[in-house]
Amino acid sequence: MSEGEGEARLTHIGEDGQARMVDVGAKEPTERVAIARARVLMTPRSAAAVSQGTGPKGEVLGVARLAGITAAKQTAQLIPLAHPLALTFVDVRATVDVAGGLVELLGEVRTVGRTGVEMEAMTACAVAALTVYDMVKAIERGVRIEEIVLLEKHGGRRGDYLREPADRPAADGEGRPPPPRPGLRAALITISTSKAEAPELDESGPQLAAMAERLGAEVLGREVIPDDRAQIEARLRHWAGETACTLVLTSGGTGVAPSDVTPEATAAVIEREIDGLAEAMRAASRPHSPYWMLSRALAGVRGSTLIVNLPGNPRSIAQIAPALLAAIPHAVELIADSAPSHDPGPRGG
Repeated sequence: MSEGEGEARLTHIGEDGQARMVDVGAKEPTERVAIARARVLMTPRSAAAVSQGTGPKGEVLGVARLAGITAAKQTAQLIPLAHPLALTFVDVRATVDVAGGLVELLGEVRTVGRTGVEMEAMTACAVAALTVYDMVKAIERGVRIEEIVLLEKHGGRRGDYLREPADRPAADGEGRPPPPRPGLRAALITISTSKAEAPELDESGPQLAAMAERLGAEVLGREVIPDDRAQIEARLRHWAGETACTLVLTSGGTGVAPSDVTPEATAAVIEREIDGLAEAMRAASRPHSPYWMLSRALAGVRGSTLIVNLPGNPRSIAQIAPALLAAIPHAVELIADSAPSHDPGPRGG
């Protein structure tokens, strides 16, 4: 194909057609962040052994995490044309869906430099996934690494990238999201006055949708509403009282600005608070932001519906999600078991 304006060009190919390392010396150093994911599928029996640390080789997730961190720091030695980078942060987090036979590994890498850390994040996930395979193969040979994918990147001239559920190909067997969980039906609410005026600019909504997909939830509705306490309360009551919704995820309005009224609206609606979920979100934010303690997010129960406030920053939602993926479905199941079997009728404030 002849060169033309707008033509996609491989930057690792020189004028002579030979592979080369890209010269990034003219770029200004900026903060670079990348988050990638790997999924490892196995039988529920094997996943239970991973979750409990009872496999023949012992505790799997801790070893896989350290293997991924070590691999990220060795990326330039593994990928021929990758640049050696001084990484400022590497982490690998793991969640286990025992019933679904799924181990999910999330790798996050940061640096201040002239090139991105996508390869480091994906290398961390790849080696962590291979480590899971190595430690589980003694009890199951059919374990498979389903995907290694970049979820998001930040920094650099090309700007931010967030992978949305629609970006993921629907192939038979490979690359599919977790199977739907019976009884997990979600409503997603973005709370932002500016985004309510221009819903097409909403970036946290797609992150809520990605989280719902990873939970295996059926999404009943998506809304963008302003930072208005009365309207927030009304929509929470609607989804928790007039529908079959068992989970409401909100984003936005959880800070300390005068307009941040989501916690007050949520407190007025819920009947029981679940302190641990909010504490887990703040703990998950702590490595990423010096302002983690300013979050006032709440989580609680109204009737048979779990309501969870998440931050408005889409990057923060992606960082917090792994801490909630196992707890939320379990909480919804427990709430359903304890909820009254009769219809409680309309609920007041």
